[in-house]
Amino acid sequence: MAVPVIAGLGTAQPPAAAQDELWEGFFSRHFSGTTRALAERIFANSGVSRRQAAVNPLLEDVSDWSTERRMRRYQVEALPLGKEAVGRALTAAGLDAGDVGLFVVCSCTGYATPGLDILLARDLGMAPDTQRMFVGHMGCYAALPGLGAASDFVTARGRPALLLCAELTSLHIQPATARLDTQQIVSHALFSDAAVAAVIVPGAAGGYRVREVTSVTDTSTADHMTWDVTDTGFRMGLSPKVPQVLSTHVRGLVDDLLARHGTSVTEVDGWAVHPGGPRILNVVERELALPPEGLAASRAVLDEHGNCSSPTVLLILDRLLRGEAPPRRVVMLAFGPGLTLYAALLERA
Repeated sequence: MAVPVIAGLGTAQPPAAAQDELWEGFFSRHFSGTTRALAERIFANSGVSRRQAAVNPLLEDVSDWSTERRMRRYQVEALPLGKEAVGRALTAAGLDAGDVGLFVVCSCTGYATPGLDILLARDLGMAPDTQRMFVGHMGCYAALPGLGAASDFVTARGRPALLLCAELTSLHIQPATARLDTQQIVSHALFSDAAVAAVIVPGAAGGYRVREVTSVTDTSTADHMTWDVTDTGFRMGLSPKVPQVLSTHVRGLVDDLLARHGTSVTEVDGWAVHPGGPRILNVVERELALPPEGLAASRAVLDEHGNCSSPTVLLILDRLLRGEAPPRRVVMLAFGPGLTLYAALLERA
């Protein structure tokens, strides 16, 4: 059977804005009274200094838009962003769009039919027999089940697969409210927009082998993280108990994954951990007993790009692989509704 190898990554992001500018120019007026003071502290302590927005609130306030209007704008903004990311990934892998056997698209911030998968397949010139899969509403961890599905296809069919994660969280700013809603403040302080594509090919000499993708879900905490469709966009629910749940499961998930491949935490030299926020990274660092520099790439991506939902863990992987000394072995971790923890083990081919 063919060994799946990540042969190319491509990233695309809309224009950036400084966190301070977003606060002063928009969000400071979005909250009022005692809520405003709390929101200012949360923004300041978010670990984010810059974020990208396809629909920048400094230029265009969408907070009162209907969901229908937001979904129409999603297609306008997501299509060129996805095309840019896919084009870069295919170029990095040395492939044409017509070589792709399976096209997997992950997104939880917009829906339409025909969707991004069909429209991009058409515009990029993919073959008529290219299979497609759309992964929706899995949220921040969607990249890893997407990577797992693409890798399984490569192994079974011996043909290249393409994964695209594209999110426009800027479309889902919620209406201003006078009541205290800490979960919405945290959401508004963290989230950002991006698209990242990955090309997975059979048995390449370079790149990174996908050794395994695995997960664990604690359904007893299903209400801790939600993403509800409302009349004014999608609304995030984010319990402060999420880090506690992660602390219960993350060490066992990682140890079991590594043990199946005859290795351990101390032998992993690359960590791509989804930065749901500073507390999430602190919990993972503590539970895995990682050195201070272990999550440097994850913290840097949070600082420079915010939480982009599903593309974020791929942004961190891209950062690791572009470093002066690319790691030999990488563990990717991402978390989302369920509560669900996903992990993947990569090894340099």
